Amino acid sequence: MSGRVNFTVNGKEVSVDLKWDKKLLDILREDLNLTGTKRGCDNGVCGACTVIVNGKAVKSCVYPSSKLEGADILTIEGLSKNGVHPIQQALLNAGAVQCGYCTPGIVLELYALFSSRPDAEQDDIVKALDRHLCRCTGYEAIIEGSLEAQKKMK
Repeated sequence: MSGRVNFTVNGKEVSVDLKWDKKLLDILREDLNLTGTKRGCDNGVCGACTVIVNGKAVKSCVYPSSKLEGADILTIEGLSKNGVHPIQQALLNAGAVQCGYCTPGIVLELYALFSSRPDAEQDDIVKALDRHLCRCTGYEAIIEGSLEAQKKMK
């Protein structure tokens, strides 16, 4: 695919000239300088690159630019206009952040889940987090923080 693609990122309309079929992750990091979205695997396994497209959590390393026209994208940079988002704070409070590399993707996964299902059960949270690899923290603290965050978002 080549040409121009128009979409919204964090509430701002953007237009990107594509010379080949880039993935969304590359557009965010290279063209828009939004480096909060992390590159972990390039094949959709680790979840570090998770962003929200049209209300759904997607792995940007495998999301094709051909699907971007008119899309509404939320990255970690756009999640909170007033400092730390309640999900981020809850994960910090629970000690669920160590190196932090996977954290932006986890935060956005939880945001998408709680936005669409405010009364999600713990099993739903575990299932959503199954799409993410965390090598430092272990998942108990992440789940504890997720449950705290869910209460704050209601």
